[in-house]
Amino acid sequence: MDAHPHLTVGQRIKRHRERIGMTRPVLGGLVGKSAEWVKAVESGRIQTPRLPVLLRIASALRLEDLADLAGNGHAVPVAVFAGAQHAALAEVRAALTDYRIAPSAPPPSSAHLRSRLRSAWQVRHSSPDHRTQLGNLLPSLIRDAQRAVRTHAEPADRRDSRRVLSGVYCLTDFYVAYQPAPELVWLVADRAITEGQEADDPYAIAAGCWAMVGALRDAGRWDEAIALATDAARNLESSLNDDAPPDWRGMCGALEAEIALVHARRGSHGEAWAHLERADAIARRLGDDYRHVQSSFSTAVMAAHATTLDVELRRAGEALRAADRVDPDLIASVPRRARHLIEIARAHHQRGERHAVWALLDRSHRTAPETIRYNGFAREMLLDLVDTPPSGLRQDVRALANAVGVMAA
Repeated sequence: MDAHPHLTVGQRIKRHRERIGMTRPVLGGLVGKSAEWVKAVESGRIQTPRLPVLLRIASALRLEDLADLAGNGHAVPVAVFAGAQHAALAEVRAALTDYRIAPSAPPPSSAHLRSRLRSAWQVRHSSPDHRTQLGNLLPSLIRDAQRAVRTHAEPADRRDSRRVLSGVYCLTDFYVAYQPAPELVWLVADRAITEGQEADDPYAIAAGCWAMVGALRDAGRWDEAIALATDAARNLESSLNDDAPPDWRGMCGALEAEIALVHARRGSHGEAWAHLERADAIARRLGDDYRHVQSSFSTAVMAAHATTLDVELRRAGEALRAADRVDPDLIASVPRRARHLIEIARAHHQRGERHAVWALLDRSHRTAPETIRYNGFAREMLLDLVDTPPSGLRQDVRALANAVGVMAA
């Protein structure tokens, strides 16, 4: 029973924030917003946040039930929408916040760390249970890479270690994303940029910026995301020459694609497609066999981006026509392939084609169950299907919802 039925969502946010002694700047930082934005929401000067942001607020305020903010009197566990915390998250967090100043063990070599990082990226892209695999690998890799930076005395060794550590943080970004720990997303992206800057490495800086742009986009900080991606791409382009590694150009393309996605999220059709065409031109110059390890940037993924752009622009028919032009099996990264299937499902969902939505979500689950389990769009679509299942698929929908964790078995 709602004890305060008269309160608005903003007033409920303020009440729960003050109950735990959290300031507006702290809450804003945890959800990627400013203190002034929090004040505007609480006072009702701006509209109620959309579900993804409301979920981040509920998680930051340590609420288990979304009804505590929505006030509709119906229990809606936050974990149903946001996804449960992965079993290894606490250990990964502990590694990230291990601030021992003088480690006792000797530092591992940069070459050894680089080899482990390369192997971890391969595991991440090839495993259906990629989050569990990373959860096993990351704690020791993070600690060893941090220790190398802290203990190497020679400037050249320390600089090389910083490059590797920046890459470790970029990999960690994929693990902590879409978990109930938004502060870690900002932490690892910021550290990736900082380590790249300390190493004075344009590529490492750009790679860290790519991670940060995703966080800014999901927080609705679109102008900042575009400015950062543009600055990082231009800085990297200024260092390009005939001897530059292919990944430098691949990262430029990946940043252009991110700018396109931000414009699409904000509804700017022309700008979104202009940047996607720039990214596509880079992908074609790199060739069909090229794939950027961090971003999966490639000709196949560029075709997948076209689907996502039209989904974000609410052009479901165009999104499905774009999807018909790419075979998902050509996307080398298993988690990225599963995510593309979710994007196609989103297009069908916009058209009310519920059978197709279920089929694509089911295929995504069979491709990489740990992708769909932590994807907010997929979880929302599944809840909608549970509420109104396609004819003849009620039990199938419930089975998939149980497997993904959006309803009790």
